[in-house]
Amino acid sequence: LKTGFLKWKPDYDSAATEYGKAAVAFKNAKQFDQAREACLREAEAHENNKATTPDSHIPLTVALQEMQRLPEAVQLIEKASMMYLENGTPDTAAIALERAGKLIENVSPEKAVQLYQQAASVFENEERLRQALEMLGKASRLLVRGRRLDEAALSLQKEKSIYKEIENYPTCYKKTIAQVLVHLHRNDYVAAERCVRESYSIPGFNGSEDCAALEQLLEGYDQQDQDQVSEVCNLPLFKYMDNDYAKLGLTLVVPGGGIKKKSPNTAQDKARGPAAVGSHADEEEDEYSGGLC
Repeated sequence: LKTGFLKWKPDYDSAATEYGKAAVAFKNAKQFDQAREACLREAEAHENNKATTPDSHIPLTVALQEMQRLPEAVQLIEKASMMYLENGTPDTAAIALERAGKLIENVSPEKAVQLYQQAASVFENEERLRQALEMLGKASRLLVRGRRLDEAALSLQKEKSIYKEIENYPTCYKKTIAQVLVHLHRNDYVAAERCVRESYSIPGFNGSEDCAALEQLLEGYDQQDQDQVSEVCNLPLFKYMDNDYAKLGLTLVVPGGGIKKKSPNTAQDKARGPAAVGSHADEEEDEYSGGLC
């Protein structure tokens, strides 16, 4: 980097190479502060050389990760992803964003959701819909886990639209179940019912096991029948969903305390007293003593 009478301009390219070697050596020696400093100087040399090289940020993020300075590492990965986009390599940019999301997920789920959604947008722009769906799925689950249910409902709708676009209809049914559970936890029965009604346009949904179960669930919820709601949510169809959605089903409570409505006959029997109830039960027993046929 030094200049003199015979060297008027610093050799940033060679300096970047040497700083890169120094960073690796410091990292191998577990001297992460020095490794971080060397990486920063390498990136600075590249910038002075007018070379947009996002790869120079990767050793730095590794050093920061080892130092447990995750927010700073994620910030640098975001910067690198922007450089990848500018260099015309969007796939690598999306992969970098996904990596950053995984890195920060346990520390800051909100930031991880943002990174996954950015990665999904990049993949979607490149028409790599399956990868976009994977990112959206991670974002949706994190939103549900964080009880950000309004955002989760929108994210699930986005997923469902793309699955419908690629004609993966069985997964659309599963996303409808997840949507309904989210809406019911939001205490928005109208939105849950509308979600099922709109899904009738998906080929094969009407008459499917998923449709029948959702109709039973909505009926039980509308009638404040906690027993029916719990019975539906304990079906394998609900229990074997992703954990975050299965938990929504297992913790779903209908409004009003979830007390099952009593039939008119039961209410009359209670009013008449134990003797009348016993008499009524005997009559029913005699009526069917020979079997239903």
